[in-house]
Amino acid sequence: MRTLSTRRRHPLAGLVVLLVGLVTAGSLWAAAAPKPAQAEEYTARDVEVGRELFLVGCASCHGKNATGITTKDGGNYGPSLIGVGAASVDFQVGTGRMPMAQTAPQAPRKEPEYDAEETKQLAAYIASLAPGPAIPSEEYLDYGTVDADGLKEGGEFFRTNCTACHNSVGAGGALPNGRYAPTLSGVSAKHLYEAMQTGPQQMPVFNDELITPEDKRNIIAYIKNVQEQPNYGGVAGGGLGPVVDGVFVWFVGIGGLVGFAIWIGAHGARVKNKKKA
Repeated sequence: MRTLSTRRRHPLAGLVVLLVGLVTAGSLWAAAAPKPAQAEEYTARDVEVGRELFLVGCASCHGKNATGITTKDGGNYGPSLIGVGAASVDFQVGTGRMPMAQTAPQAPRKEPEYDAEETKQLAAYIASLAPGPAIPSEEYLDYGTVDADGLKEGGEFFRTNCTACHNSVGAGGALPNGRYAPTLSGVSAKHLYEAMQTGPQQMPVFNDELITPEDKRNIIAYIKNVQEQPNYGGVAGGGLGPVVDGVFVWFVGIGGLVGFAIWIGAHGARVKNKKKA
């Protein structure tokens, strides 16, 4: 007992206890932390072909080494792609946003210039340059397995983090400086996940520490569920809210009444002229 008491008073005893506590806490976090959504492995051939595709179609903006090209005024003609990961490439190229057809405040979604295999190879090359977000595995894209509780949680996440820009039903909306939040209608589960993971353009990044892969899957399930619901009220006006409804009432409802009133007035005038004749 006297020996144990002496060791407790040793100057390094506190440091040893602190180190043991840090190691224990780190081990527990590593075991309990959400695991990132991992994707398929790439071969050396994928990387080689991806580099060739990059040099032909991307290097003119992003540089031969993907480090970006700086303009004379200090801006970026094409940003650096070091560390953006395969998920960012798969999203930008897979949705047709890259390569851009012309310089604009925002790259719109369009038909992809590269097929699925070429997109995979481009992603492999960029992923080989530095660690970054991976393309999600099918485990986190199968939103059909989400139960009612998961759907409810996904709706809460979406309403808290996404509706300010994308609207409550994912119809999109306008943003400052000529930008906009695109509609989520028709977007695949993989691209929805990658958008949350990488934060394309003005969108915030919701990495796996902020929103876990399971929660991302719940959000995707909620978005798809909302899009599949019928419009019980008839014309939904694109789901853009009361402004659209008001415009519809003014132009169709009140506009129709004004037109009808004009017709009545013109018809009455012709009847009077016929009686005088």
